[in-house]
Parts: sequence; structure tokens; C-alpha cells
Amino acid sequence: MKGAADTLAPLLEQFTGGPLPVRLRAWDGSTAGPRDAPVVVLRSRRALRRLLWQPGELGLAEAYITGDIDVRGDLTEGLRALWHAVRDDGLRPPRLTAADRLRAAGAAVRLGAVGPRPPTPRGRARLNGTPHTRSRDRAAVSHHYDLSNDFYELLLDPSMAYSCGYWTRDGDPSYGLADAQRDKLELVCRKLDLRPGTRLLDIGCGWGALALYAAQTHRAQVHAVTLSAAQRDFVRDRIRERGLEEYVTVELRDYRDLEGSGGYEAVTAIEMGEHVGDAHYPQFAGAIHRMLRPRGRALVQQMSRGRAAPGGGAFIETYIAPDMHMRPLGRTVALLEDAGLEVRAVESLREHYVRTVRAWLATLERRWSDVVLLAGEETARVWRLYLAGGALAFAERRMGVDQILAVRPTADGTCGTAGTAAAWYAGW
Repeated sequence: MKGAADTLAPLLEQFTGGPLPVRLRAWDGSTAGPRDAPVVVLRSRRALRRLLWQPGELGLAEAYITGDIDVRGDLTEGLRALWHAVRDDGLRPPRLTAADRLRAAGAAVRLGAVGPRPPTPRGRARLNGTPHTRSRDRAAVSHHYDLSNDFYELLLDPSMAYSCGYWTRDGDPSYGLADAQRDKLELVCRKLDLRPGTRLLDIGCGWGALALYAAQTHRAQVHAVTLSAAQRDFVRDRIRERGLEEYVTVELRDYRDLEGSGGYEAVTAIEMGEHVGDAHYPQFAGAIHRMLRPRGRALVQQMSRGRAAPGGGAFIETYIAPDMHMRPLGRTVALLEDAGLEVRAVESLREHYVRTVRAWLATLERRWSDVVLLAGEETARVWRLYLAGGALAFAERRMGVDQILAVRPTADGTCGTAGTAAAWYAGW
């Protein structure tokens, strides 16, 4: 008797326009597809129903999140096979005739896949209002960053740095994620030329990794702002624990509500600009310029994507970072320059992000039972898919991340010295 996988394989090949890049294992135990390919397991007919109701990236993601679809073995390798099939083998859905669609519908009926729409996973972002209003930005930040401080403490290194690390050693088993994050924080402080008393504004401070490091190590005077109440409270606790009350202040504040001008020698935005939105980025860049004193330095660390795929993608924007927008690096540099800043240096950290995200994923897998107990299995699967896909996107150059060092010129156009690479990397 013909199994479900045997029925599905030719239909999937017809809909994708080429041979299956993975091996299918259906709920009835039948298999189809290349034997040496990653195995995608369809655990129930509901997996097909999800794809009928929500075809494309989001339907596949939700089928994985709910466990209706699973990948046998390494999830990253499964995603790599699918992506390579699209990119290298040129899989593209062909134009289907009415007869094609009728045959597919008949197969779906025979397989028992036709029925009501399955419930959506609980972790979907549900935002209202116009994108990038103050209220919606607060809701978007809360969706991602207020998952719980306990969750992020499970996943991140002790500094709670949730951004790309800077890996300065290869082949040293004693050197890990915490070291790479410390070296990233030190690199930022060197590029900004932080000294005792330097006034630093940290926009989108996260859990305070940079603010606390700049104060404790370089005795900078730091004002940190965030839209997340959970992050604000966490940073306040660490300020008290470390006795840094005279060096660091933290508050809930939107960058659009920052007051004054020219009050800081340094401004940072570490992977915060992705959440601003394309239409609002000129205002964001203008706020950085306004808050800097003449000859003051700004360090923007930001992710990028190509022109063909701005934003974060359907899965990331639905489950991870709503309203996220990434653009090509050159466009971000141009927007900073349009705001009156002079860009003095750009450094790609793309390969460093591959190692950083893989370290987070390894922690997630190692502490899987703790994550499931704390956040639930669906949330754990959301993060497994997010991290596996993210590491692959950086490895294959579909996403990048860069540190952009800029200076606010004086009225006569001078910028002072913006440092040299030799000075930044001295000691490594």
C-alpha cells in the first residue's frame, strides 16, 4: 500500500519546482526522498493542515514550533539543506494549473489533511497600532526582552551581553563566550576612548553589560536608557550590587524623548538600531548627533541584510522581534552621515556572530530541560529555530553585523583624533 510520504513527495516536488532536498518520514512510518539528506519528520496530518492554511516560511516555522514537524539530527543541517536547495538548485514554485491544484486537493483529502485551521502557537507577537509609535515600540520590546530575566540568565553569559561577541583567540579551550563578550565590551570602550569622567549615553542598554563595564573598568559616567521595565530593574539591582551608584543611572526612556543636546562625549547603540524602523532611522541618527558634544564619538553596532530582504523575515518578526528592520550596511552609513555625523571606521563582526550564536545555541541545548521548565516547550523550540537559523544566516553571508564609529564634527569641520586600529587593539 502506498504510504503518506510516497503520496506527498511528488506533490511537494511539483509545488517547489525540483527534487526534494530532504528525506521525508511521515506519521505512518513511510519515507521518501534522498537517503543521505537530513530527515524531516511529519508527526501528524496536522502538519500538512498547517501548511495548507499558512504556506511558506511561517507555516513551516509554526509546524516546527508545535512539534507537528521535527528534524532528525542537527536542525542547522536541515535548514542548510533547504536553503541550499532554494539558492543553489534554483527551487522556485512553478505556476500551477487548476488541474494541478485539484489533484493536490484530492491528495490532501485522501491523507486526511483537510480540516479546520490548527491553533496558532502562544508565542506569536500581537501588536496593535501603527508601527514605531512609542506605545507599539514599547510593546515590541516587551514581547522580546521581557520574556523573563531568568530565561536570559539561562542563555547568556554572566555579563548578560545580548549582542555579538568579539572572539580574539582560536583553538584555546579555556576561552569562551564570556571572554568574547568581555573583549567586545573592551573594544567598544577603546574605540570611544573612554576615560574617567567621560559621559556616555547608552541607548538601548539591555541588561547593562556595557554600561556596567564602562563604569567599573573605565570609570565613565554612564546614563543608560531602555524601553524594558524588566531590564531597567535588573540593571538597577546590579548597580547596587557593584556599588556603582555614583557612576551609572538607568531609566525607562524612548530615544525620541531624550532631552538636551551636546551633553555626552560618547553615545552607544549596540544592536538597538534594528528596532527603530526604516522611516524613523533619520530621527534616530539625528538624536545621536544631537546628544553628542562636538568631537564626541558614537559607536553603533548593528545587523544588516541585503536590499532584497530587509526586515527580519516572517518568522523572526512574528515570534522574536516584531517590526525589526535591517538594511545594507552602506545605507546605514549614509543615514548616519546625513544626520551630520562623520563615519571614521567600520568593522565587520559577521564571523564573530556565527561563533556567538552557536555558543548561545549550545547553551540552549545543554540546558534544554531547564528552559522548557521555565518557558515551556514551544518557546524553547522557537529559540532553537531562531538560533540555528541565525547562525546559518551569518555563516552564509545572508546577514551581517558591523561596528560603525562616527564623530560629531565641530562647526569648522574638525573631528579631533578618532583613534587608530593599533590603539584599539593594543594588548591583544
